[in-house]
Amino acid sequence: MTLRFAILGAGRIGKVHAKAIAAQPAASLVAVADAHAPSADALATIYGARVSTIDLILADAAIDAVVICTPTDTHADLIERFAKAGKAIFCEKPIDLNIDRVKACLAVVQACKATLMVGFNRRFDPHFAALRGEIDKGSIGAVEMAVITSRDPGAPPVDYIKRSGGIFRDMTVHDFDMARFLLGEEIAEVSATAAVMVDQAIGEAGDFDSVQVLLKTASGRQAVISNSRRATYGYDQRIEVHGSKGAVFVHNQRPVSISLATEKGFTEPALHDFFMTRYVEAYAAEIAAFVRAVADKTAASPSGDDGLAALVLAEAALRSVNEKRTVQVSEFK
Repeated sequence: MTLRFAILGAGRIGKVHAKAIAAQPAASLVAVADAHAPSADALATIYGARVSTIDLILADAAIDAVVICTPTDTHADLIERFAKAGKAIFCEKPIDLNIDRVKACLAVVQACKATLMVGFNRRFDPHFAALRGEIDKGSIGAVEMAVITSRDPGAPPVDYIKRSGGIFRDMTVHDFDMARFLLGEEIAEVSATAAVMVDQAIGEAGDFDSVQVLLKTASGRQAVISNSRRATYGYDQRIEVHGSKGAVFVHNQRPVSISLATEKGFTEPALHDFFMTRYVEAYAAEIAAFVRAVADKTAASPSGDDGLAALVLAEAALRSVNEKRTVQVSEFK
């Protein structure tokens, strides 16, 4: 069986997912919808799909699944509409910026018994997946601490910042999901600091560009997250997990992994320039996992509940910054 996809939103991330779908033997992209007609036309032409509308895709029994890459404030409504239409749903993070709205959306998904997967692609990165594999094998014993470094090469436009929901909901949310994935226990408390170090316009828009977060589980396991909107040396993505018997590391990846040694010393190629190249394999693997979940009628992961948990941690981090205190996750129950 070939899973027939429609993509809603033909922007940057829509293009990434279209490429991932095309790479799957058991999937095909048949329709593209976007309010910007030239973008829809361009993406549909590349993959031999047709340009359509959301309403037509909803009504088309020949379409099995949708990938939602539209603006954040449309996600929850679209998830509910397609769940009721019996389509499998892959949605880019976040489901919504409001916790209560996410809970209401997930209630509809559950009532419809729909398949919903949320796009936390980093779980599927082969390097991070191998790190998790070593944890599962017991190679480092019981997990005690994790350090997650995620720094972008440059800040997005301020117009994007204004509608993004803020750095914790937009950027750190990936690291919150990764912390849960690696620690193996739910986070109980959050302590965060934040500053504007990169661009004062970001602060004037009500956001931060440099943050540090300390997460702690009930048993005492801890994770530290370091985020910046500026890394002059490239896209900085590293993880270290320390356990009772040792530690496991993922270092920064490069398009070409070589070292050159001369009388001037050692040099290496530059890091990846951003997520579109650093996480190509991860995007392909997550779509493959979604296709398998639909075909096998198994639960998709990361789930809507994972999306909700990461959003709660983002809200807790923001409250911690605003109120200058450690925040208990139970405050959001």
